[in-house]
Amino acid sequence: MKLIRLKYTKWFNISRDGISKNNPILIAVLGICSALAITNRVDNAIAMGIGVTFVIIASSLVVSLIRNFIPSRVRMVTYMVIISTFVISVQMFMEGFFPAIADELGPYVGLIITNCIVMGRAEAFASKNPLKYTFVDGLANGLGYMFVLISIAVVREALAFGTILDIRVMPSNWVNWTVMAIAPGGFFILGLYIWFMRELSKNYEVQA
Repeated sequence: MKLIRLKYTKWFNISRDGISKNNPILIAVLGICSALAITNRVDNAIAMGIGVTFVIIASSLVVSLIRNFIPSRVRMVTYMVIISTFVISVQMFMEGFFPAIADELGPYVGLIITNCIVMGRAEAFASKNPLKYTFVDGLANGLGYMFVLISIAVVREALAFGTILDIRVMPSNWVNWTVMAIAPGGFFILGLYIWFMRELSKNYEVQA
């Protein structure tokens, strides 16, 4: 019974770390390029969030599965090959089934390959843990990333276009905030979110 409690406690801790306590964007400040570039619309944020979550989970599971067979001197190259394979799959899927969103996201889908969150989970967690914990870690970090993207996009799209998912939410006389449609607007909203999350979690950087 104690072993079962410990197992579920570990799963809970891993999930909490990825979603909130060590959120990849708000706490670790990783993957902010896409958080600024594609969050002017909610549908773009959802698509990118799902794509990155899939890549994190799939690549981390493969790394965990073969971790004992990867020579340490080529591990980073191996991770890149694995991650690239899944990113190309996501890119082809979007271009085939959701071409409009693929055009909106542009090169940022391909740049998932260089996303520090994906590589970071492979190196920091998947290479040291079994599949069952690696899956939970990948899912939690992906959901934490996607939650932040969508949260930013909801605010930006509403202020920039008066809509959410192309549904009108602002009054007809609303004057669109053009700055929210471009990167500086995203940077401002992201900064507020990071400040709020760090205040909430009391996670401050210690000054030397």
